[in-house]
Amino acid sequence: MRTPKSATEAPATTLSWLILLASAVLEAVWATALGLSDGFTQPLPTLVFALTATLSMVGLGLAVKSIPLGTAYAVWVGIGAALTVGWAMATGVEPASPLKLLFIAGIVGCAAGLKLLPAGKSEPAAALPPS
Repeated sequence: MRTPKSATEAPATTLSWLILLASAVLEAVWATALGLSDGFTQPLPTLVFALTATLSMVGLGLAVKSIPLGTAYAVWVGIGAALTVGWAMATGVEPASPLKLLFIAGIVGCAAGLKLLPAGKSEPAAALPPS
């Protein structure tokens, strides 16, 4: 008896989302390290940047095997950006404000919304007759 395709895809898709989330965290790390590298003149932040940027890109590449590229990229950027600015506010590098926190929550909410959408395949658009 064969296992239904959707049952075998679920664990792979869940793993892809976890990899994507980890990659987004690494994006925040490399963005922060980039800021601390002082134009790549500081060795440790430059090394952290290079390592985490590479790992983040590899993770994104792995995630898009199961998650549509547009969705994966939007989630990766959104979560990474929210974490980066959140860290900057938490460490006092950037001022926090209720409105800024609201907009960051909006970014995270939109990324979560993309995860919650059904993963159905879209139908190709009907070809238009030549004009």
